[in-house]
Amino acid sequence: MPRLVAVVAFDGISPFLLAVPQAVLGARPLRGAAYDVQVCASSPGSLPTEAGYEVTVPHGLDLLERADLVVLPSWDLTREPPADLLDAVRAAHARGARVVGLCLGAFVVAAAGLLDGREAATHWHAAEALARRHPSVRVRPDVLWSDLGDVVTSAGVAAALDCCLHVVRTDLGAHVAAEVARSLVLAPHRDGSQAQFVPVPVAPADGTDPVARAMAWAAQRLDEPLDLDTWAAHAHVSRRTLTRQFRARTGTSPSAWLLEQRLARARALLERGDEPVEVVARRSGFGSSASLRAHFARRFRTSPRQHRAAFRQE
Repeated sequence: MPRLVAVVAFDGISPFLLAVPQAVLGARPLRGAAYDVQVCASSPGSLPTEAGYEVTVPHGLDLLERADLVVLPSWDLTREPPADLLDAVRAAHARGARVVGLCLGAFVVAAAGLLDGREAATHWHAAEALARRHPSVRVRPDVLWSDLGDVVTSAGVAAALDCCLHVVRTDLGAHVAAEVARSLVLAPHRDGSQAQFVPVPVAPADGTDPVARAMAWAAQRLDEPLDLDTWAAHAHVSRRTLTRQFRARTGTSPSAWLLEQRLARARALLERGDEPVEVVARRSGFGSSASLRAHFARRFRTSPRQHRAAFRQE
């Protein structure tokens, strides 16, 4: 059965943020078989949006009583979340539903008490306000999303797309998430730890950008040992220059980026093939199954064999 996703709307919601869960979780490659995305509100019916037009919301908050995934796509910070919404979110979480707060939706998750003593992401512009309203929450204004397992929070707008794609990847595997990303013309994977604000987000199209050259060169050699000096030499810059420009371009270091690419390849190989874990480790650049297992445990809290069993492509 498809997972029931309850997306909570409210008066004055952004139509874009309201549409993000449907756009990703209801994307064509999933064919509606993986998720059943429904919209609800405290007062169902016709709701105004910040764009000046209305949307029709068919369900009340009782939808959360059956939901497998509850998505709070945003919130109006001039209003406190109503008690009925907070009670419904708490009850859904206690029942085992995963709760996702996109952008300012993290304020509702925090108000429900699901982030006390825990980490949360939100739009960098609202991070100070979230920390002030909920001092027990460790607010991360520097990341795209934070996944605690039962609760996921994200930064805004584009990061909300990344976060929903991360949910697909977690539920259905890297291969399915890559197909969804391709259908939506999204980057297949931006790690949650990537910086929200990247000074130069788009590489020049003329091929002169050293970071773009470095990425392209490394992506074709993930199964090989890649030290930074050799990598920088092929990009025709010094090690120091590559490191500085890489962080300016991506918000992360070359080594962190390379690790994410190798993990993505390993996940895809495990999900789609039958090669032994040792072979997968070599083909994805980890060298040994022990190294691959260590990275999987640290990054995904599972083992390569368990990942393969969970996401076997039939």
